[in-house]
Amino acid sequence: MSTIVQAEELSRWYGIVMGLNHVDFSVPEGITGFVGPNGAGKSTLIQIITGQLKPSSGTLTVFGEEPYNNPKILGRIGYCPERESVHTELRPMDWLRGLALLSGIPSNEINDRCEHLLDLVKLPRVHWKKRLGQYSKGMRQRVKLAQALLAEPDLLVLDEPMNGLDPMGRQEVSQILTELAAGGVNIIISSHILAELESLCKSVIIVSWGRVLASGEQKSIRSELQDWSEEIDIRCDQPIKLVRTLFDRELLNGFDIDEEASSVNLRIRNPEDFYNQFTGLVKSSGITLWEMRSKSRSLRNIFDQMTQ
Repeated sequence: MSTIVQAEELSRWYGIVMGLNHVDFSVPEGITGFVGPNGAGKSTLIQIITGQLKPSSGTLTVFGEEPYNNPKILGRIGYCPERESVHTELRPMDWLRGLALLSGIPSNEINDRCEHLLDLVKLPRVHWKKRLGQYSKGMRQRVKLAQALLAEPDLLVLDEPMNGLDPMGRQEVSQILTELAAGGVNIIISSHILAELESLCKSVIIVSWGRVLASGEQKSIRSELQDWSEEIDIRCDQPIKLVRTLFDRELLNGFDIDEEASSVNLRIRNPEDFYNQFTGLVKSSGITLWEMRSKSRSLRNIFDQMTQ
């Protein structure tokens, strides 16, 4: 698998303030999420990746080359910033046409491409004649995503792309990004909406106080955490029998039973042993499971443990 972005000993400071401190990470093909609290260094990373900032020390390459002051690489990157930068008096087609001309897109292709992109981001045509200043924040987010796709980029960098979108809009944008990735577009997303990142991203990079605390697939990050506590909530017809069966096999560290709700919270001793044996034990014991939900495998849980 190719590496899209590679950072080695990357630092960036603003006067005496350290924005990034000797950061090492790589971004693989597919969709990667940048996760971190406010002030963690995510925006600085994005600005370096998109060629807006030059590293103070160390290196960062995109497709094998440094992006700063490099038109060849910048032409392969689409960028959707968090901050609003749309001209409120323009209509979406006017705005996209102007940006397309500045990007060097052949004039005979511009109209068709702009229309295609507005359809792609699911902005209803009934709104195309309105000025951008009349749009809701969610509608402007769709237009910003369309402009990021104008030059048919190989790398799409999105800073808080879900801001202002309602649940249906977030689902639609997630589907759009999934389809783009399936078509070969590599995507970096910085977002505080961890549930969306968890379902979208193949890998994540957790940033805090200018450092990269962990990077890679969520499963591999969990396996590297010390004192990781695996917890599962289960609803079944015989919670007491289930606990006894699992304890007999020494698979549990502890449990809490709610007999009225027919539910039990299990604290797992060895996750690998547990999952290898669980299905067979339940089947042989005659217990009927109604629901099984992990409490500790979410990206939110990983993020909380890493940042604490």
